[in-house]
Amino acid sequence: MIAKQEDFPPDPIAAVTHPDPYPYYAHLVAEAPLYRDEALGLWVASSAAAVTAALSDDGLCRVRPVAEPVPRALVGSPAGEIFGRLVRMTDGQDRCPLKNAVSAALASVDGPVAAEVSGRWARSLSSEISPSPGTISGFAFELPSYVVLSLLGVPAGRLAEAARWTAAFALCFSPIASPGQIEEGKVAAGRILDLLRSLSTGLMATLLQEARRFGRDDPDAVVANAAGFLFQAYEATAGLIGNTLLALARHPGSAAGGEFRSVVQEVQRYDPSVQNTRRFLARSGVVAGQEMKEGDAILVVLAAANRDPAANPQPDRFDPARQDRRLFTFGAGPHACPGEALATTIATAGVEALLRSGVEPERLADTMTYRRSGNIRIPLFGV
Repeated sequence: MIAKQEDFPPDPIAAVTHPDPYPYYAHLVAEAPLYRDEALGLWVASSAAAVTAALSDDGLCRVRPVAEPVPRALVGSPAGEIFGRLVRMTDGQDRCPLKNAVSAALASVDGPVAAEVSGRWARSLSSEISPSPGTISGFAFELPSYVVLSLLGVPAGRLAEAARWTAAFALCFSPIASPGQIEEGKVAAGRILDLLRSLSTGLMATLLQEARRFGRDDPDAVVANAAGFLFQAYEATAGLIGNTLLALARHPGSAAGGEFRSVVQEVQRYDPSVQNTRRFLARSGVVAGQEMKEGDAILVVLAAANRDPAANPQPDRFDPARQDRRLFTFGAGPHACPGEALATTIATAGVEALLRSGVEPERLADTMTYRRSGNIRIPLFGV
């Protein structure tokens, strides 16, 4: 049983949208690094050691329940087709060649290519908004869509509609999506698949080539993972942009000399957009010294592990120059997300463009609330 304090959120899921969940996370790390939450009906792993254990043993701790590899609401739809083929959402050795292809394809656009496309779209989209808080959140969601779609090879004339499809598509994966939103997302997923199948250049072509090189000549699986780039970047990068703006407001001078990339990297540790993920036991076994049963679920609190002093000394100090930073935000082990560099590049370009356009982070902090979510921490401004 976890002792409660009045200013703590009621549980680690509610913590995602709490104004300041980090004292609560510190309490979990110190007092209950791995415990059973009977009210939530799952285990909660919060310390660096417990989180690492849950994420590293993919034979025992699977990314999806054995009996439900695809969410029931999506089965038989284009969205379900995508979900069921994502390397990050499937278990077993068969996914390894495609995971290698995905990582190699993303590596091909790291650096100057991603920076150029991100900077170009950040400047373009920021020029169309006013510096008032209400327009910032829309920019934060649009930018990652425009960048990833452009990198995939989508023609400029189709980017606006494809970005709208991406928004609907991403929402249908949320556990709090309404039935109407799920249906809209299924339709959008089908349109995205059709669009991606028509592409023959850019990152889409590279991903196909890499898949063949690693022995996975499966166009449907490749297209599904290209679609995965879109929805995985959409909310997480929007949250990273928003949380970086808040960090600049709360830590003046942290970007001295215009060094925003290091600020974004520290935000990924200090106040990440992806706060938690889940694992499901394929059989009875021991995780971080705790016996668990087949079918048990683990809430893996990545944001708490980021603040574990055993992983990052002085964890509550915001330090863009931090050395040997340990980051759990993008996971660990076989299912670690390979998109860290791209997310950092997009968010850095977005923040730089917003500040150049006259956005004042201090004003934004006064108008902020968090978007309703059980795992993604996304500030909404001016609402």
